[in-house]
Amino acid sequence: MTTQTVLLAFEEEAALGQELAQALNVEVGLIQRHRFPDGELRLVLPKPLPHTVLLLRGLQQPNEKLTELMIAAPTARELGAQRLLLVSPYLAYMRQDMEFTPGEAVSQRHIARLLSHFFDHVITLDPHLHRINSLDEVMPAGAGIALSAAPLLGAWVADKVPGAVLIGPDEESAQWVREAAQSSGLDFGVGRKVRHGDRDVTLALPDIDVQGRPVVLLDDMASTGRTLIGAAQGLLARGASSIDVAVTHALFNGSAIADLHAAGVRHVWSSNSVPHASNAVSITPLLATTIKSLLAAKA
Repeated sequence: MTTQTVLLAFEEEAALGQELAQALNVEVGLIQRHRFPDGELRLVLPKPLPHTVLLLRGLQQPNEKLTELMIAAPTARELGAQRLLLVSPYLAYMRQDMEFTPGEAVSQRHIARLLSHFFDHVITLDPHLHRINSLDEVMPAGAGIALSAAPLLGAWVADKVPGAVLIGPDEESAQWVREAAQSSGLDFGVGRKVRHGDRDVTLALPDIDVQGRPVVLLDDMASTGRTLIGAAQGLLARGASSIDVAVTHALFNGSAIADLHAAGVRHVWSSNSVPHASNAVSITPLLATTIKSLLAAKA
């Protein structure tokens, strides 16, 4: 590699890597990976590496990928990288932010500290920060950069479903729904979870008139889709003319998409932060703008 900056990606994220590298006008290189019969990994990085290296790796299904990063980051330093930035559109282990039971590990704190040890900056989208205000509380000041795809999703919804009501299914979705609605001029509301016991949780929908109106459920992530399904069923019962879903991170497991459609959801849209068939909104312009500013500040 002869340029001053290169973007490294793994094969599964080659498409986003190529798109981002083109937007940044930098070269892209793939990290080759081989799995041995005993499960250990062998990584091969391009050699030599330039002064600045951007390493693209989303942390959905995170455990093996964290091992990859712990191997790839110091190797990149050995191969010439003096400045190393992690571009991790989905940042795992951010939900475990307090000790709920005695002795429980606060994973958010420890994973954030681990990544900031290996990388000069960590750039991510819509991390699930519920009880802290920013990544500065769990990383060195300025090391963690959290962007939001909410305005992008809001603009997509406003174009595809004019006059839609944006609904966040629970309190934790409030920040994304509010930002998406305000950026696109849409009405919005936020539901809340009502706990009747340890395993008995229902959704209280917001007091907003949805009769005869299209509704789009918006959240930062979806995995099983159970919360979205409950909200969709409740809103349809209240007379919503249609229900669509828009999420930043499409972590859909198993039959989640089929279950959403079975519950009456029409369309499911997501950003391409996590590769998925529902990807509709590109995060590349958002990432590229931020990375360019960050690189220029240190030029």
